[in-house]
Amino acid sequence: MPTVIFPGPEGRLEGRFSPAPRPRAPVAMILHPHPQGGGTMNERNTQALYKTFVDRGFATLRFNFRGVGRSQGSFDNGIGELSDAASALDWIQSIHEEAQVTWVAGVSFGALIGMQLLMRRPEITGFISVAPPANMYDFSFLAPCPASGLVINGTADRVAPPADTVNLVNKLHEQKGITITHQEIEGAGHASATARFDDEQLFYLRSRGVSDEEARRLVLHGFFQDLIRKIGLPELEEKLTAAVEDVLARNVAGKVL
Repeated sequence: MPTVIFPGPEGRLEGRFSPAPRPRAPVAMILHPHPQGGGTMNERNTQALYKTFVDRGFATLRFNFRGVGRSQGSFDNGIGELSDAASALDWIQSIHEEAQVTWVAGVSFGALIGMQLLMRRPEITGFISVAPPANMYDFSFLAPCPASGLVINGTADRVAPPADTVNLVNKLHEQKGITITHQEIEGAGHASATARFDDEQLFYLRSRGVSDEEARRLVLHGFFQDLIRKIGLPELEEKLTAAVEDVLARNVAGKVL
């Protein structure tokens, strides 16, 4: 998994690249979550997608968008990041010109950029979108969507609510000539459940006008709900949920938690 540096629109871009194990192998590119929410190519969902493609014999690249890690430039609200993705795809294709299959996969903000790239690069034959933020960005540009793919989201996602993802998937299902597979992960949130505030979740909530206090409350509520849901005893779950909500209401404003 060598580190690679390749040219981008605003200077060099840093990535990790796994070369093809055989001639004419398919290629894949993985796009990470929002840079201003802490997203990098080392985010664990991004790494998991990377490993998935590597294990299946793809020549696989993941890289940092401009201004992240050793990649030059600064955040450009998605416009420059789309250009970064196009340059990254150019780079991997220059190494594997013989490849006839190309996939793009993205997590959250990376899913948005991946789908935008899909509309501009006809050589992309498949996609994976993990937790696409369909409630925050307009995905109507996918008309028509030129390739089949997989959409994955968690049923407990409070940053990109499942209902918005389902609406996106239903619209894609109406299109002819493509197959869209939708997989929901029961109990999963927008990112992995941890005992700290998830930086990307907080960023997205704040970007939608949610106050710092309410953003912290929502993220913590989601974390505890993920844990409580695993108990499997409805009566106990109700009592614990009520207790958590009471504690959050009293303490988050004062940042006691």
